[in-house]
Amino acid sequence: DADLWIISPGIPKNSDIILKAQSKKIPIVSELEFASWFTKKPIISVTGSNGKTTTCYILYEIFKSKYNNSVLAGNIGTPFSEYVLEEILKPIQDRVYILEVSSFQLEFIKHFKPNLAVYTNISPDHLDRHLNMNEYISMKMELIKNLDEFNYVIYNSDDKVLSEKFEKSNLPSVPFSLNNSKSLFSIKNDKIYNKSNENLIDLKESSLKGFHNYLNILAAATSSKVYGIADKNIKKAIYSMKSIEHRQEIVQKIDEVEYINDSKSTNIESVIVAIKTFKKPIILLLGGFNKGSNFQLLLPHIKKSSLKHIICYGESGEQIITALGDAVRSFLEEGLHSAVIKAQKLAIPGDIVLLSPGCASYDEFENFEKRGEFFKKIVNKIS
Repeated sequence: DADLWIISPGIPKNSDIILKAQSKKIPIVSELEFASWFTKKPIISVTGSNGKTTTCYILYEIFKSKYNNSVLAGNIGTPFSEYVLEEILKPIQDRVYILEVSSFQLEFIKHFKPNLAVYTNISPDHLDRHLNMNEYISMKMELIKNLDEFNYVIYNSDDKVLSEKFEKSNLPSVPFSLNNSKSLFSIKNDKIYNKSNENLIDLKESSLKGFHNYLNILAAATSSKVYGIADKNIKKAIYSMKSIEHRQEIVQKIDEVEYINDSKSTNIESVIVAIKTFKKPIILLLGGFNKGSNFQLLLPHIKKSSLKHIICYGESGEQIITALGDAVRSFLEEGLHSAVIKAQKLAIPGDIVLLSPGCASYDEFENFEKRGEFFKKIVNKIS
């Protein structure tokens, strides 16, 4: 006899309880959808397989320079509905909602319509929940199903899936790219230039390193420009950005060994990005709860990277060891604690111990944040 169900993103659309509710014609919406009914403030939604969090943080820094009460919500910590309730209880001016949006949150969208829909990239992820890549991509595209000529799609045109989807789209679509000089912003010699060919940002002076972060910066800068934010605000925000917790976060250097927390890495693509970023010898901590990833996708990148050892752990540890074979010297440990201790014993001065698990955390931890905090706690005890 329920009038409405608001579903946590943790509950799949094909679970028994959802199918039973649907058979009884009970309306079901996501928390994202529900919260959007109660605000008229602008919404910028960021989705993709990787780079969502970093892009959202950059956007937040840029937007709060002009819209003081802008907030970061959604798949990052605080639910969208919590901030909307705050807005209802206490009218707030100058607010823009910057939302990180996962494919799970898009399963029960009805009317949700962001002002800007930002796509970072598409690569295999969450295939334990979505049946295949077509289903996964279809869920990602739910973000734009209610958009009209007054809303914009900002997309990575270097991504094959996204370029095929949006290059001939009827929706207003604005690309960003590392390679296309006709985009609103372009990169030459580690510098970002605007459309007037003015040198806007020297990327060597930014705390966000690596080509993946260059794309995140371009995504945020392009979105901000389309929204009408001045180049000077974009420049100031990017220079003020600090490294983001759990995303290639330097924890400590102990006996000339660097320990880096990349706990936010929950799929193979993000692991590949991480091992490409660092040039020093890497001892990689890889494991956790497998979301349907194919670890053999790492094989072409192992020889090209500085990988020295891989320590596999957790629920997926044995599966990873089998998939990688003798491509690199690998070790199997039961959990993250023993994996870190093993890495410490193997590391010599000049090495990097990198936690970039490529898996979800659910076999040991509530979420990737708890996993990253646990890693940092162990490292700090070593020192």
